[in-house]
Amino acid sequence: MATTTRIQPRTLLRASGGPRYAVALAVDALGTGLLRPFLLLFGVTVLRLSAPVTGTAMTAGVVAGLVCMPAVGRWLDRGARSTVVAASMLVRVLGVTLLLATPAGNVWLFATAALFLGIGNQAWPAAHAALVATVAQGRERDAALAGGRALRNAGLGAGALLATACLTGGTTALQALAAVTGLAYLAAAALAWSVDVHAHQTAVTVKDGDGDGDGDGDEDGDDEPAPRMRALLAANVIYVFCLNVPEIALPLVLVTQMHASPVWSAAIFVANTVLVVTLQVPVTVLMSRFPRRSVLAIAGVVLTASYVGFLAATCLGHGWGAPAVAAVSVVCTLGEIIYAGSATAFVTALAPAHALGRSLARFQLSTGFGLAVSPAVITALAPHGPAALWGSLAAATLLSASAVAR
Repeated sequence: MATTTRIQPRTLLRASGGPRYAVALAVDALGTGLLRPFLLLFGVTVLRLSAPVTGTAMTAGVVAGLVCMPAVGRWLDRGARSTVVAASMLVRVLGVTLLLATPAGNVWLFATAALFLGIGNQAWPAAHAALVATVAQGRERDAALAGGRALRNAGLGAGALLATACLTGGTTALQALAAVTGLAYLAAAALAWSVDVHAHQTAVTVKDGDGDGDGDGDEDGDDEPAPRMRALLAANVIYVFCLNVPEIALPLVLVTQMHASPVWSAAIFVANTVLVVTLQVPVTVLMSRFPRRSVLAIAGVVLTASYVGFLAATCLGHGWGAPAVAAVSVVCTLGEIIYAGSATAFVTALAPAHALGRSLARFQLSTGFGLAVSPAVITALAPHGPAALWGSLAAATLLSASAVAR
């Protein structure tokens, strides 16, 4: 069993791609935080489109982004790293430019803008993980991936707060937010491009001492990812539901079923963001003493326990129900942190070096699919009662954790 070692900030920064790349991540996250929560409002308020049409266009953009993932994976496997990261940011610059150029009532240009934004948003996670896996190895790589997620959550939160503060400005403010977002993406792309990382620059065939016998290389030279990826990808579709619990499931249950104040939903969302930002790296480093596969299974157990806790909390009634849900949400966030800190790291360790890009692309495909279907599943199950929602999530997540453990 490996022992936990303290990751120094300078080491973590170097493993994350260096100072310029860290700034690029922060700027990119800030830009996404400025625009992502208010793209729907932009379509409805500025472009005068109906809410169903705007939502359909945004969904189509997400789906199109997923369709592009195999091509992104092949590009990464040709050795590109910082180039793909920069491209994922530049394509969003194009999306924002089209958004600003779209006249009121033109749904096709808005849909095209949403398409480019969706492609960039879906391509970025795989490209970022591949870059980190190229410049760092083993536990430093895991900590760097966790640090990138914490930084991204902080940027998203700050961007969302800035955007909320600007909402009182109406249409002009929303257009200004979009313009600032485009400039942020452009600056981030330039910084990422300047890092100039390619796969051939470092040795990527490394044994990690996971206890699973998996490393960054693939000794048999197979052209496909390891067979264990199939179970991991299927389980990941269920695991990723946890990311939409604070944003969709809990507000839906608290406001429409428990008739609690919307303040509870807002407090849970803020607490989730703060906990992820502050605990992602320490928890990931702490859990690094265990094999990644075991940690991912533990994450499933913790998430399952939180879903059972939500089921129990909703049975407490109006007085104690909302505080109980808020308390259990901390457990759910802990499960999310463990999952996020181990899943991508497990893929980078499990995949053969020559298929790292395709493996990360497939993993992002499963993540994107889970994020896309989870709102529909959650909203379909919720009207049938707490047992249908939380019981189904608990059973599916526990089954996924068992599959990962095997």
